[in-house]
Amino acid sequence: MGIVSPGFRGRPRASDPQLPPGQYLTPDFPVLSAGPTPRVPLDGWEFTITTESGQAHRWSWDELMELPSDTPTVDIHCVTKWSKLGTTWQGVPLDLLMADVDTAADFALVQSYGGYSTNLPLADLLDGQAWIAYRYDGEDLAPEHGGPARLLVPHLYFWKSAKWVSGIQLTLQDEPGFWETAGYHNYGDPWREQRYQGD
Repeated sequence: MGIVSPGFRGRPRASDPQLPPGQYLTPDFPVLSAGPTPRVPLDGWEFTITTESGQAHRWSWDELMELPSDTPTVDIHCVTKWSKLGTTWQGVPLDLLMADVDTAADFALVQSYGGYSTNLPLADLLDGQAWIAYRYDGEDLAPEHGGPARLLVPHLYFWKSAKWVSGIQLTLQDEPGFWETAGYHNYGDPWREQRYQGD
């Protein structure tokens, strides 16, 4: 007896050239989280970049709001195989936040309120590739989507765009984060289908 019914093809895949292999388009914005949603009051929110030598660069919410922002329109791709094209955000580019940071680090460990972390090469946060995003589709970023602010790194699978971002630890050696230690791919390129270790 066959395991799969005759004619079964699974979820239909769109033929959009903007869609990475193995992904399907979704019109909504699915909510996926590893635990409860943190509720971070703006007067207690802080974002910190800490260098490998321990030097800390800090921004309060008001200080972040005073910085120039971008409004990138980007495609996002989740490791669970949904993609959403043409999403519009507002946030502060990491290039601006890193401008006065003196570092020899090659890696970044991103940390979130609630204990979540993810790792990526520092180069993937620079050159117009990443933002600390606080608005989505013209509205303040909802807590379930990472508000008040999340990292946005759209060229990698969306788990690398850590929700409820609180800081970045710059490191000389790569240190895997929460999902990476649980078996997710260390880099997470959707165009190469780097979902899990060994992909």
